[in-house]
Amino acid sequence: MSEERSLNFIEEIVEEDIREGKNGGRVHTRFPPEPNGYLHIGHAKSICLNFGLAQRYNGQTNLRFDDTNPVTEDTEYVDSIKEDISWLGFKWANELYASDYFDKIYAFAQALIRKGLAYVDDSTAEEIATQKGTPTEPGKPNQYRSRSVEENLELFEAMKNGKYPDGAKVLRAKIDLASPNMHMRDPIMYRIKHAHHHRTGDKWCIYPMYDFAHGQSDAIEEITHSVCTLEFIPHRALYDWFIQELEIFPSHQYEFARLNMTYTVMSKRKLLQLVKEGHVDGWDDPRMPTISGLRRRGYTPASIREFCERIGVAKRENIIDLSLLEFCIREDLNKTAWRRMAVLDPVKLIIDNYPEGQTEVLHGENNPEVEGGEGGRDIPFSREIYIEREDFMEVAPKKFFRLGPGLMVRLKNAYIIKGESCVKDADGNITEIHCTYLPESKSGSDTSGINVKGTIHWVSVPHAKTAEVRLYDRLFKVEDPSSEEGDFKEYLNPDSLQVINAFIEPDLATAIPGKGYQFIRKGYFTLDKNSTADKLVFNRTVTLKDGWAKK
Repeated sequence: MSEERSLNFIEEIVEEDIREGKNGGRVHTRFPPEPNGYLHIGHAKSICLNFGLAQRYNGQTNLRFDDTNPVTEDTEYVDSIKEDISWLGFKWANELYASDYFDKIYAFAQALIRKGLAYVDDSTAEEIATQKGTPTEPGKPNQYRSRSVEENLELFEAMKNGKYPDGAKVLRAKIDLASPNMHMRDPIMYRIKHAHHHRTGDKWCIYPMYDFAHGQSDAIEEITHSVCTLEFIPHRALYDWFIQELEIFPSHQYEFARLNMTYTVMSKRKLLQLVKEGHVDGWDDPRMPTISGLRRRGYTPASIREFCERIGVAKRENIIDLSLLEFCIREDLNKTAWRRMAVLDPVKLIIDNYPEGQTEVLHGENNPEVEGGEGGRDIPFSREIYIEREDFMEVAPKKFFRLGPGLMVRLKNAYIIKGESCVKDADGNITEIHCTYLPESKSGSDTSGINVKGTIHWVSVPHAKTAEVRLYDRLFKVEDPSSEEGDFKEYLNPDSLQVINAFIEPDLATAIPGKGYQFIRKGYFTLDKNSTADKLVFNRTVTLKDGWAKK
């Protein structure tokens, strides 16, 4: 983290705790995802915050999987979460699971029953909801609330031993049915769920609720700063109550604003819907806000960390413009991406006065932004080349600084050429352009004395390789699809993916997986995971400029 900026409010709390010698000046955070989906950019903010705090204050961070709901969880998600955190550049001190503590959490529940602070309730979910009252009316106790300690211990053990079917009973905390905080009105601690767990198998048929597992797991691990998002503020009183009544390590919860971003959705439920209904090509579709999707699209760990640093840590919800994330990746790739030439909408150009059959090898830098150019590559040049169709106009307006009859332009890393004529098909489409070149105008040794205002890219026809190029854009056509009327999927952007076949310079045939490339004048691209030697596939990470700003 940058030392120049002012501290965020959580860092201020941590520094005060260290000054006061709280927890021996120790800082121990945790990142506790539920393994029921892939991580998205919102989780990246939490990862950067939790791991960043530990790095800044010489502490450590646990990766703890909140695996208390066996129905929705899977080892596939566990593996993807670990890959994403490592890719972002962070290392966890311990890999832990809430299920590691099921025996201890069960014993905690028994301890609360013995203190008369928990009871087994036979009511249905609907009955419990009704008995809890409303925010303006207190709840009403039922007949199960007065069960004896002995009966509750016996029933709870029978629940654990599989005597009852799903939904037959729950264990509830006995707190305050008149509390203004609905979470304190005898919340459910355990429910019966006869489901196979991805780690504990069939050992358990009762599982703790999030509120009873989370704080206790923090306490067992002696987490000093339990950082979560604002929607957990109402849960904090219950978090503290359990810890106080169990007399365990006093972990404390702190809340910050979650990340909301334009032109996408962050709800795991909605993202899962997009995947299951085939609107996207899996969790790692490059249009998805998932970390794996961003990685496949060509985003770098540095750009995501910079984005999280720029948005900061606040106490109030707001919505961040996607253009800031795109700005961060442009900044990073401008410094790191290798420059290459690719023609996405080709038309053949013939240089009439260039020797037939001749091939010349020109030189191009990998990255002109870096001193020394980061090395370079050979670029074959010949009499016939492909250029972009938009770079030639038969009747050009005044400020058109590209190619047309009588107009001169420089070919990148090559020569100055002058447009002569063009050939059209029966429909009036240009199929071939003819030009001449100035032999003395070669880049690096130009003695022509002619200055031209435009430079265009190209690819030699006999040396060109073909590639499938996927032009990705924003997944939704409105800023906040979740707030619009009707089904959020109605606002999917029909132009979020355009697939074209392009000609690329031969060096791109050996493109490095995970490496960023700037297709000169066209944008930043990366090799897709499904690319093969026989079929090269490139994904557009981002355009060179923000095309949505004017929209």
